[in-house]
Amino acid sequence: MSREQRCGLVAIVGRPNVGKSTLLNALVGQKISITSRKAQTTRHRITGIRTIADTQFVFVDTPGFQERHTAALNRSLNRTVQGALSDVDVVLFVVEAGRFGLEDAKVLSLLQGHAVPDKPVLLVANKLDALQRRQDVLPWLKGLQERHPFAEYVPMSARRADDVERLFKIIEPYLPQQPWLYEEDALTDRSERFIAAELIREKLFRLTGDELPYTSTVVIDKFEEEGSLRRLAATIVVERDAHKGMVIGEGGERLKRIGSEARQEMERLWEAKVFLELWVKVKSGWADDDAHLRSYGYE
Repeated sequence: MSREQRCGLVAIVGRPNVGKSTLLNALVGQKISITSRKAQTTRHRITGIRTIADTQFVFVDTPGFQERHTAALNRSLNRTVQGALSDVDVVLFVVEAGRFGLEDAKVLSLLQGHAVPDKPVLLVANKLDALQRRQDVLPWLKGLQERHPFAEYVPMSARRADDVERLFKIIEPYLPQQPWLYEEDALTDRSERFIAAELIREKLFRLTGDELPYTSTVVIDKFEEEGSLRRLAATIVVERDAHKGMVIGEGGERLKRIGSEARQEMERLWEAKVFLELWVKVKSGWADDDAHLRSYGYE
């Protein structure tokens, strides 16, 4: 082991839809966290790992902290965010470049409530490429300096490789000198079974748009490996019969497309052949039932 080995936990936090999962995937160099325009797409604490030279970065992507809904699902998500903050070395507070609203302020107050004085918070101003007038970013950053003594200010776009590389260099000095937690080539601590459920959920949200409430989930019923073949059966759980119809679509077309796109992405990710069977089941009130949440892998 090199004497100079560094390793540390980096939390990625922010309001829903600021691009946290896109940033995590860019940092890890492979898709491990699902993305969609629907707020609250990320529901679990997802760990992404990237080892560069002597430094291992362990990233924790968290659900977007929000206070709008009080269902058990949302309470569970908010506990996940708070749990992630308690044991990390660095916090990346992700906001949209040029924007800082009430929801961002609420996440910042959560950080101020949890962050111990020696826990650096880096302000990541993401989606810089979407900003109309770049010159507006400096006065905007100045205003944020008055809100919190951020350790660093990083205007960037998660879609630009150069920006991602620069972010690694900025984070590195904040990580403690200690042995790595994972193997050098590890990318995530999540199982293929977990990633399969997440990929199906991503396609579900992307292909149903705003029609389907976000209280829908995916349960893997069967996951078998036979050499370079994976056989999967999964159930999409929705809250109402009407939602079931939305997911299935006319003549079963939409369900077929969800399955087909999820399968293709799994095959690319694992470089293996995948057989996937999908079902849709109605389970009313599951998102506000702690026992159901536990059985579906929350908490």
